[in-house]
Amino acid sequence: MKPLQTVYWIKFALGFVAALACLGYGIGADYISRTRFDFYYFLNSTSIAIVIYFLSYYLIKYRFASKVATTRKLVMTGIGVYFLSWIVFWVILYTIFAGA
Repeated sequence: MKPLQTVYWIKFALGFVAALACLGYGIGADYISRTRFDFYYFLNSTSIAIVIYFLSYYLIKYRFASKVATTRKLVMTGIGVYFLSWIVFWVILYTIFAGA
């Protein structure tokens, strides 16, 4: 597999990890409720997802910087799939735990 394809799929998987981290935060802070959705929980979860994305950039840069033409490609490759997978998995997990 080419390096940028690997980066793409790593970011997809990290979107799922970010959703799990947001769910864990919601459970720990007791934000998950069957009757209401707290907007601050959404803002905090978005911040968690952004922080995980930027931390993943440094890990991916360390591993793949010598294999791509520019490091800008490492930032831009998979950014859409990361946030899309994060929001989809986060909504699914929230729905499962709020309905339980």
